[in-house]
Amino acid sequence: MLEDLKVRDVMTAGNVITVPPSEDVVFAFEKLMKHKISSLPVVFEDKLVGIVTATDLGHNLILDKYELGTSVEKVMVKDVAVIGPDEDLIKAVKKMRSSSDGIINQLVVMEGNKMTGIISDGDIIKALKF
Repeated sequence: MLEDLKVRDVMTAGNVITVPPSEDVVFAFEKLMKHKISSLPVVFEDKLVGIVTATDLGHNLILDKYELGTSVEKVMVKDVAVIGPDEDLIKAVKKMRSSSDGIINQLVVMEGNKMTGIISDGDIIKALKF
């Protein structure tokens, strides 16, 4: 079943909610909560430069690890896990599992140098029809 579906079939496409590197971490976390999403690609001059997650930001905000005015650029993950829109969902799941830091919950969808969407573990779960 998963091998029959492509990333483009289940990804969130179009207006992916992003954040600039200069954004304050508090405002980035508020954006995550407002839109009920788990991650924000960090974009500068139309280029993907990183990603921040609700888990990382929320955890560190609760522990008071950030100084007032800390920008996303200082805490973002720069090595962003990406996938192409024409890859099958099996490859997406394998990529999500293969991280040395544990399971990745989302992959940024790139077509060439252009971000075309984002796919989350939730998107894949919704695609499963039991």
